[in-house]
Amino acid sequence: MAQSETRLELNGRSITLIGTAHISKESIDEVTAYIRANDLDCVAIELDEQRLSALSDKERWRKMDIINVLRKRQGFLLLANLVLSGFQRRMGENLGVKPGDEMKAAYEVAVERGIKTAMVDRPIQITLRRAWARNSLWGKCKLLAALLSSAFEKETVDSEQIENLKNRSEMDSMMSELSAYMPKVKEVLIDERDRYLAAHIWNAGGTRVAAVLGAGHLPGVERNLRALAAGEISADTADIAAVPPKTVGAKIAGWVIPALIVALIAAGFYFGGRQKGADMLSAWVLWNGALAALGTLIAAGHPLSVIVAFVGAPITSLCPFVGVGMVAGIVQALVCKPKVADMETLQDDVTSLKGCYRNRILRVLLVFLLSSLGSSIGTFVAGANFIATITAFVKNLFA
Repeated sequence: MAQSETRLELNGRSITLIGTAHISKESIDEVTAYIRANDLDCVAIELDEQRLSALSDKERWRKMDIINVLRKRQGFLLLANLVLSGFQRRMGENLGVKPGDEMKAAYEVAVERGIKTAMVDRPIQITLRRAWARNSLWGKCKLLAALLSSAFEKETVDSEQIENLKNRSEMDSMMSELSAYMPKVKEVLIDERDRYLAAHIWNAGGTRVAAVLGAGHLPGVERNLRALAAGEISADTADIAAVPPKTVGAKIAGWVIPALIVALIAAGFYFGGRQKGADMLSAWVLWNGALAALGTLIAAGHPLSVIVAFVGAPITSLCPFVGVGMVAGIVQALVCKPKVADMETLQDDVTSLKGCYRNRILRVLLVFLLSSLGSSIGTFVAGANFIATITAFVKNLFA
């Protein structure tokens, strides 16, 4: 048995976990050889149905509607997904392997041999949204910084380094670093998915099962499978299969800042008179609008997108349902319509700063991201300034 294989005998079932490195030619060979050489009832694969379709459909990017993505408030999810896939794609360039090739190969060989297949991973959109939702503001900043740094990382890796990812010592070290740096992200990306994968492997059926997984999941999936066999945990994953709904406190918080801003401006009119109130209102428009427009400019947005960002930011910042990034991004997509060529080169362009500005889809996402960031900074700067101003008024009033 290979070092990256773990064979379990649980309640009369034989389950073999095959650990892979996602951009490894050796992993492809190992996976396909195992499936061909063994009499299996089921092959469980670390994919969801949507990712399996994406691996099989080379035309998938041509079908993407960027405006619809923004309307559904999925701009950040798309950007994060593109950055992650682009990072893996770049690492595999020197090895002649694309991310997910070993999963695709496992599926194709299983189908060829007439073996039942089961896609046992959680949809990537749910995983990313849970990772974002579970993080604090500081955690979100670290996650965003990690994504952006990985997007433009130029370090190359050789086949030996890739194969080392299958070793427990290498993987343990990486997991320890991730746990220390972003514990909530590690919990969602690794711990929750270990449990989800184990439960769906267990529910896949069959007495002779091969599960093809990233090597980092082997220890956690093995632990969860043993717990399932012993009846210590349930195979029900409903609690981690969806984005957690906003709590009442979170929903209220979405209105607190807008209400506070309006109250502070009203207080400016009340305590400082018409002129001071007008000054505060102007400051709100300028801080919010100017920084959103600046973000759009940095993203090389169309002049109309810059104007929309400037006008829209002071308004959308007071409405939790619509963000300036969505509005400016849609305008950018309408006036600089993405072409088929942009869709075809999307995953390559996301790996370089020049590519991000050249590709019209990625520039829409940059407009979305940077205008939103500018507006958020403007909100906090103006709000802090308002609080200081009203505090000074009140002190002078009662001095």
